[in-house]
Amino acid sequence: MLTAKQHELIRFIQQRLEETGISPSFEEMKEALDLKSKSGVHRLISALEERGFIRRLPNRARALEVIRQPENAAPPLRAGRSASDNVVNLASKAPRVAQPANDVIEIPLHGRIAAGAPIEAFEGHTSLPVPAALLGPGEHYALEVSGDSMIEAGIFDGDYALVRRTDSARDGEIVVALVRGEEATLKFLHKDGGMVRLDPANSAYDPQIYGAHEVQVQGRLAGLLRRYH
Repeated sequence: MLTAKQHELIRFIQQRLEETGISPSFEEMKEALDLKSKSGVHRLISALEERGFIRRLPNRARALEVIRQPENAAPPLRAGRSASDNVVNLASKAPRVAQPANDVIEIPLHGRIAAGAPIEAFEGHTSLPVPAALLGPGEHYALEVSGDSMIEAGIFDGDYALVRRTDSARDGEIVVALVRGEEATLKFLHKDGGMVRLDPANSAYDPQIYGAHEVQVQGRLAGLLRRYH
């Protein structure tokens, strides 16, 4: 069952797609739903995406496709039409030129995380503006990278790690790992029986090995932001 705001958003997206063939911007959706921030729009879109009502088309900043309507919100069918005709195929209507990635949302910035010797990650009250196209579904936060132990994975000191919040990960994924409830680090995760190995991406550093009970996954790396000075 969808919330009232989710119903309202999917109807607004569908209406704009039918009128223009282009999905609305985050700013337009925020104003249409009378929300205080674009992050609220992002959460609604993520929820609709996870429930199979919409999907984001890859490599496009403003590209949403309505897969299905809520049962109690579907428009009546006209004679000669099938249910599939109610779905707007954005690929067939949208202009060939991709829209600029001008939708930005703000996610929490929770301090610094080590890509070397572990440094404690702390909860802050600041936020980081991030292009919406870099984030998929789910809840995200950002951490500033400190150190050089992940440079062979293209992660450098001063980068901002964009992290999808989760408590599980598969072997080989880059995760934010909380070690012994005190220190957080960014590493490749590998599980071996009752042990967990946190691997750096720098041959100058050794893997860190802990008991499984000593390591808690706090998120998976979803993207990076880098500033050039």
